Amino acid sequence: MLAGAPEAAALDLADPLRGKRELFQLPAGVIYLDGNSLGPPPKAAFAELEQAARQEWGEGLIRSWNAAGWWSLTDTLGDRVGRLIGAAAGETVVTDTTSINVFKALHAALALRPERRVILAERDSFPTDLYMAEGVAGSRSGTELRLAADSGDLAKMIDERTAVVLINHVDYRTGALRDMADLTRRAHQAGALVVWDLCHSAGVVPIELDTLDADFAIGCTYKYLNGGPGAPAFIFANRRHHDGLVQPLSGWWAHAAPFAMESGYRPAAGIRRLLCGTQPILSLRALKAALDALDGIEVAAIRAKSLALTGFFMELVEPLCRDFGARIITPRDDGRGSQVAIAHEQAYSVVQALIERGIIGDFRAPDIMRFGFAPLYLSFREVAAAVDALRDVLASGTWRDPKFSTKALVT
Repeated sequence: MLAGAPEAAALDLADPLRGKRELFQLPAGVIYLDGNSLGPPPKAAFAELEQAARQEWGEGLIRSWNAAGWWSLTDTLGDRVGRLIGAAAGETVVTDTTSINVFKALHAALALRPERRVILAERDSFPTDLYMAEGVAGSRSGTELRLAADSGDLAKMIDERTAVVLINHVDYRTGALRDMADLTRRAHQAGALVVWDLCHSAGVVPIELDTLDADFAIGCTYKYLNGGPGAPAFIFANRRHHDGLVQPLSGWWAHAAPFAMESGYRPAAGIRRLLCGTQPILSLRALKAALDALDGIEVAAIRAKSLALTGFFMELVEPLCRDFGARIITPRDDGRGSQVAIAHEQAYSVVQALIERGIIGDFRAPDIMRFGFAPLYLSFREVAAAVDALRDVLASGTWRDPKFSTKALVT
């Protein structure tokens, strides 16, 4: 019998979300612990794509921009994402990529604080955030990117020179959850603005952007929101900033009258100023199906199961860590997202050996095994089975097979 099997059975029986798994397409024989990187497709997405491609594009052709509501998808889907992150209607749009939205949000924040020249971020932020911050700083004369060692150091470094603080809500490596209320308050006390990266928390951690008076937020929709590979990202701007929103990617979708075909740029009102060019309609329609799967589900219920899943996993895996030279680097208290990270010298090879057995997690350099726990389709029985497989891989040494040490492009 699997270790923890009786407890897992009891937890699954009491799980109010256990029926939601049927909404998703998951291959037989696979335990998917990588929803923190790419969520599986909702079954309804296939029909949504079929309708959008064969009927609306194939039959409606250009008429579908009006008849099928294509033009307004950025706004209607933005409001649906907004409800998941504590934003009022008209404060969020689904558009572009996370990286592009970081670029836009940082420029917008700097424009709102023209007398300040410092962008502040954590040294271990998700790399694309830092790459984009470097690009923003390099494109604005006198702007400086300063990096903090950790979130505690970040809070201390916010001062009268800081224009904007860029923070990952959940650390992509360790799963540590930042204190959004405290860091937003500290930034505002110093007169700075904040851009929150919600990539690893949207849809799985309760977020109250408006309640906390957050300034900007960005995030992707292909992780816990299950929008599909390359699904459009989202960007939020607090309504109090809308009149002063300025960003350099002044494309025609952000124009006040896109079809007036004017030679000069006039920004649209409100959140649409953060749009840019023509949007990927088929991807947006797949995202619509993914958001449909979340209808009627409270994020608080998702969070409760997330904490239970990750806690159960850590309880079962701790003895393995002691026996095989690994260590859990994810916080044990509630200060975590919905993933568990384990440091091990041979992390990549161990993850590859698990994947061959149908236990899909991922690896982050230099030595981290990441396991994501998506509450809508993961059971406690699967958690127990995954730990059992990890135990066998470590105890048997199967990870030593040379085929598991050859790194693929995507890890």
